[in-house]
Amino acid sequence: MEEKPSTRKGPGFCSLRYGLAVIMHFSNFTLVTQRVSLSIAVIAMVNGTGQTALSNVSAAEPAADALEDPGRPIQTSVYAWSPETQGVIFSSISYGIILTLIPSGYLADILGAKQMLGAGLLTSSLLTLFTPLAADLGVTLLIAIRTLQGVAQGMAWTGQFTIWAKWAPPLERSKLTSIAGSGAAFGSFIILCVGGLISQALGWPFIFYIFGGIGCVCCLLWFTVIYDDPRHHPCISAREKDYIVSSLAQQPTSPRRSVPIKAMVRCLPLWAIFTGFFSHFWLCTIIITYLPTYISSVLRVSIRDSGLLSSLPFVAAASCTILGGQLADFLLSRNLLRLITVRKLFSSLGLLLPSLCAVALPFVASSHVTTVILLILIPGTSNLCDSGFIINTLDVAPRYASFLMGMSRGFGLMAGIISSTATGFLISQDSMSGWRHVFFLSAAVNMFGLVFYLTFGQAEIQDWAKERTLTRL
Repeated sequence: MEEKPSTRKGPGFCSLRYGLAVIMHFSNFTLVTQRVSLSIAVIAMVNGTGQTALSNVSAAEPAADALEDPGRPIQTSVYAWSPETQGVIFSSISYGIILTLIPSGYLADILGAKQMLGAGLLTSSLLTLFTPLAADLGVTLLIAIRTLQGVAQGMAWTGQFTIWAKWAPPLERSKLTSIAGSGAAFGSFIILCVGGLISQALGWPFIFYIFGGIGCVCCLLWFTVIYDDPRHHPCISAREKDYIVSSLAQQPTSPRRSVPIKAMVRCLPLWAIFTGFFSHFWLCTIIITYLPTYISSVLRVSIRDSGLLSSLPFVAAASCTILGGQLADFLLSRNLLRLITVRKLFSSLGLLLPSLCAVALPFVASSHVTTVILLILIPGTSNLCDSGFIINTLDVAPRYASFLMGMSRGFGLMAGIISSTATGFLISQDSMSGWRHVFFLSAAVNMFGLVFYLTFGQAEIQDWAKERTLTRL
């Protein structure tokens, strides 16, 4: 008889697994602030892109002038980077992430996700501190630094699902992963909200110094508190340990010797997940990367106001991520909907609703209020996918969750690379028509991913992902 996930309640919010979710929330917060820092800083860095200058010429005021009036906002280097160059710089971090997602997902299961994620977070933080110097030394070095930072962040992102495969009871997966994942939206909100203020008060380099330093502090907390397996944690209660272990008893957790690549390639439910990631990341990358630029150019506001307005959508994103996870687990725990129905419902909401908002944006550009409302709704509704196909790998192949999450994010980052570069190209031709083409194309990509996932998505453990047990007589 097939076993169902245990419904016996363990310790609630005052438990170690929820503490782990909170720490991972702040780790994701740190990673995203370091990734998005350039999106808000670039407004000051290329202030006057149209001026005739070399690609990396400094237009800084003499230091002596700044010292004479310390109360005046610090003026720092200005670079004449074209929209195409900015698109390459923005997408370069995705190049690095995509290089490491698959191998780091496999190594996380072997070496331990704690070390993999912690090392990635520390490396990304140190490279963030070095970013202003890299920008001064040349755009080529900046692209190289951002690519290396992507390698580090790829290590950090992938290791998370190896940890959740051992820490998250089946009926709490959506809830725990949504708490952790909401750190990304919260990080985007904070960096966009305060980044413009920091840039005006201290100068744009301090955006990188502050959030790089926060990352180094977060690493200390990570290495001190986090353990790969609840059975090895010295501070976990016996009750919580028993609850987690018993809840995961039917999940195959034995070490594997090989990855069934051929079976994975032939598995349509996996391709449905990959397609969902590709569609989701296409629009999300554009919003995260180009939102300050869009607001600054279309709404004609200052860098401070652009940052504040750009931060608002990510309040909705963080809220929808957490509320979506709570609602998904409520529907499952009450047996109101089947698991696959929940996954497809949240995937549909997370792909369809932001597409409708994106298509409407070019038609309401004259209304600042309506534009801001739609920009708030896009990331908010998009993050409902976190309770859909985003965690679907834990359902179909928990043994290979980290490896498959690496592959999934790889498809998502390929979409991010293409969409960032394409957006830079389209808006360089003509700003208004370019943005219209960007949003229409994003909606089309989302609709393709939605139809494919609804057709082929599943939530049952696949045959190739089940543990083979030999019975001896």
